[in-house]
Amino acid sequence: MDNKNVEFYKQYEERLTNVLVELCTSKGFLAGQLYMIDELDEKWNELAPHYMVDAVAEVNDYPAVAIAWSAYLGMGVAAIWDTVWSEYSDIENLYDTFRAPRGFDEMDEYVIEEMLSLELDSTMAKSIEELFRSCSSLAISMIRKEECEPQTSAAFYMLASTVKVFFKIGVAIELKLLGYKYEKVEVELPS
Repeated sequence: MDNKNVEFYKQYEERLTNVLVELCTSKGFLAGQLYMIDELDEKWNELAPHYMVDAVAEVNDYPAVAIAWSAYLGMGVAAIWDTVWSEYSDIENLYDTFRAPRGFDEMDEYVIEEMLSLELDSTMAKSIEELFRSCSSLAISMIRKEECEPQTSAAFYMLASTVKVFFKIGVAIELKLLGYKYEKVEVELPS
């Protein structure tokens, strides 16, 4: 991919991130920004190839699922990062931890029930589902505005950029739900 295309996808990711952060903030799931956890961003680089195999297979028939499930994955990864990361951080294919128990189609339910310890019919689980439905609908609209030809390399990179942003959104939402927050700290430096 040439530098022009790299810059295009980077700008798309920034636009999508801004729009989704704004939406998630308006619904009370974020506080105007993402949490930047380098360790989890690096973990996405390991998860992404495995996730993309499933997402590409689903995107034509179920585009919202192909996109939104990466946010659930982000929530699940953030949940284990907060509690038992040492048990999971070195697993060669961490994605299978989330996908294998129930398959890709039910990975959202697995994350909700097993990783987040929520009942599927709980108010929080339903709110998360509604939020991710809204987010994926918005993302699909943005993708369509770019007029990428289906089943091309451009469409693949657009999907890859989108699910990367959704993973980060999922991470940030879970960390906020766990009580993480950024606070301004003033540090006096010695003269």
